[in-house]
Amino acid sequence: MSVETQKETLGFQTEVKQLLHLMIHSLYSNKEIFLRELISNASDAVDKLRFEALSKPELLEGGAELKIRVSFDKDAKTVTIEDNGIGMSREDAITHLGTIAKSGTADFMKNLSGDQKKDSHLIGQFGVGFYSAFIVADQVEVFSRRAGLDASEGVHWSSKGEGEFEIATIDKADRGTRIVLHLKSGEDEFADGWRLRNIVKKYSDHIALPIELPKEQAAAEGEEAPAQEWEVVNRASALWTRPRTEIKDEEYQEFYKHIGHDYENPLSWSHNKVEGKLEYSSLLYVPARAPFDLYQREAPKGLKLYVQRVFVMDQAESFLPLYLRFIKGVVDSNDLSLNVSREILQKDPIIDSMKSALTKRVLDMLEKLAKNEPEQYKGFWKNFGQVMKEGPAEDFANKEKIAGLLRFASTHEEGGEQVVSLAEYLARAKEGQDKIYYLTGETYAQVKNSPHLEVFRKKGIEVLLLTDRIDEWLMSYLNEFDGKSFVDVARGDLDLGNLDSEEEKKEAEEVAKAKEGLVERIKASLGDAVSEVRVSHRLTDSPAILAIGEADLGMQMRQILEASGQKVPDSKPIFEFNPAHPLIEKLDGEQSEERFGDLSHILFDQAALAAGDSLKDPAAYVRRLNKLLVELSV
Repeated sequence: MSVETQKETLGFQTEVKQLLHLMIHSLYSNKEIFLRELISNASDAVDKLRFEALSKPELLEGGAELKIRVSFDKDAKTVTIEDNGIGMSREDAITHLGTIAKSGTADFMKNLSGDQKKDSHLIGQFGVGFYSAFIVADQVEVFSRRAGLDASEGVHWSSKGEGEFEIATIDKADRGTRIVLHLKSGEDEFADGWRLRNIVKKYSDHIALPIELPKEQAAAEGEEAPAQEWEVVNRASALWTRPRTEIKDEEYQEFYKHIGHDYENPLSWSHNKVEGKLEYSSLLYVPARAPFDLYQREAPKGLKLYVQRVFVMDQAESFLPLYLRFIKGVVDSNDLSLNVSREILQKDPIIDSMKSALTKRVLDMLEKLAKNEPEQYKGFWKNFGQVMKEGPAEDFANKEKIAGLLRFASTHEEGGEQVVSLAEYLARAKEGQDKIYYLTGETYAQVKNSPHLEVFRKKGIEVLLLTDRIDEWLMSYLNEFDGKSFVDVARGDLDLGNLDSEEEKKEAEEVAKAKEGLVERIKASLGDAVSEVRVSHRLTDSPAILAIGEADLGMQMRQILEASGQKVPDSKPIFEFNPAHPLIEKLDGEQSEERFGDLSHILFDQAALAAGDSLKDPAAYVRRLNKLLVELSV
C-alpha cells in the first residue's frame, strides 16, 4: 500500500455522532440496505463524472468504461464497493464524510417511527446513506481520488464510528472511490458471493451501469487459482428506455425506491415515450407519502434529467410546476443540448412544450388514480392535498382539471374528512341550483356549527367546508367549475336565486321594509364598528351574524397577511339580524337607549365569536354581559 502523508485525526460533526450511534445500535432489522445505499452513491458518482467529462473529456483519463464492482474476502471478513466515478479530493472527503448538510440528521431523527424496518429505509431520503455502512461494519475505510487530480493526491479516510475519523494523503493510480467494510462479528453472511448477488438483484437491478461481482470459479486440484474474472449481475440498462411490456411492476417499484430514496412503493406511475416533433422518454411516479421538506417551496425538487441517456441534472425543476413538486421520476430527451444549465433550461421553448405535456400526464395519472383507486386517492389527498391547492393560482391552463382533483369536507359528510369532489357536489345539487356554496373558517367544528349554514340546512343545500389556511387564497383563483360559479356563504348579500320561491322573496322584502326603523337604530348604536346593518336571509335559529363585504378580505387571508408582516387593509363587517328571533324582538321593543346599546353590542360581539374572530374589546363585552346578568337576577 502507498505511503500515507499529511495524516490527521478529526472529529465528526455532532449530528454525525448521533447518527452513527443510531446506525450501530438501533437500525439492524434490515441490514442489507447498506449495499443498496453504497451502490446508489457509487452510481451517482459515475453519473457526475459522465456529465463533467462532456466538457472536460480528460477527466476520463483514458478509461471510459464506467462500472461498479462489489467484492468480498471471506478470510479478512471484508466487503468492498468500488467505482470509477468522479471520486473525492481530501477536502471532499472531510466535507462529505464528516458532516451532514442542512441538518439531515435532525430531520432523520424527527421522522423515526420506532419501527426498525421502516426507519432503516429512511436513510437514503435524508442523504445519510454512506453511514449505513456502520450497520454491518465496525470499521470503514475509503480510498478515493478525484478525477483530474494527480495520482499523488489520493485520500484515505478511515473510521470505527466512534466519534472521530482519520484522513491521510496517499498515492492512488485510478480515479474513483473504493470503500472497504470490515464486517462486525456475526455479519460474515455478507462476505458471500451468493448473498451479495441476491442483494444487488433485489435493490439495484435497474441501475443503468454494470455492477460486477467476482465470477464463481474453482481451481482444479493441483493447479494455481485462475486469474480473477468479473461478471455483470444486473441488467445495466436504463429502465425507462426499455419497452413497457418487458418491465414488471416490481422493477418499476424498485427503480422508484432508488430515485425517490423511499421505502414504500409508489401509488402510481406513468411510463411514456414521445416521438415526432419532440422526442423524449419520461417515467413519472406519485409517491405514497409526503417527503419531509414538502412545504419548503425553496427546497431542491424536480426530475432527474438525462440527455440521450447521459445524466445531466439531479433535480431539474423546469419540467413540472411547483405545485407538483412531490412527483419523482426521470425525463430523457433527445432534443436538448448535453451542455444544458439551469439558466438555459428556464429559457428553452422545448422545455415549455415538455413541461406542458408532462404536467398533463401527471394530472391524467391522478385522475385515473381517483377514478380507479378512490381509497388510495384518499391517502394521496391527505398527504398532498394542500400542495395541490396551490395549482389553480400557478397553472391557469389546467385550472379546471386541477379543480376536478380537489377534495373538500362538506355538510353532506360527517367527521370533516376532505373526500367530496366538485363533480360529486354538483351531482347532488338541488334542482335549480346554479352555484357551488362554500364557507371558510379556522376549524371544522367552527364552520360546521356556523350560523351562516342555517338557511342551507333548512333547505337541504350542501355547503363545502374549507378549513385549510390556504383555502381562502385558493378560492380567490377558483371562480367556477363546470360552468357553476362559487359563492362564499359568509360574504355579501346572500342570494339563493331559484332556490328561493317567489313567495319567500316577497316575504323577505316585506320584512326588511317593516324593520327599517330597527336597522337604523342598531346602526346608530354600533356606529363605526360595522359597515352596514340589515335583515338577514341566512338565519333560522341564531339572532345575528357578521357577513363579509364582497370586496373585503376574509379572516384566513387577514391572518396570513398579518403573520407575514404585511399591512392588512381596513374593513368593517356587515351586521345581519334575524327578525324572528326572541332576542331581536326584545331588542326591538327596548325603550331604554342605554340598554338597547348594551344589547346591540353584546349581539355584535357574540356574532364575532361565532365567526371565530377575536373581540376588539373583551373587557367591554364582559362588563356589558355582567351588567345584563345582574339586571336579570334582580
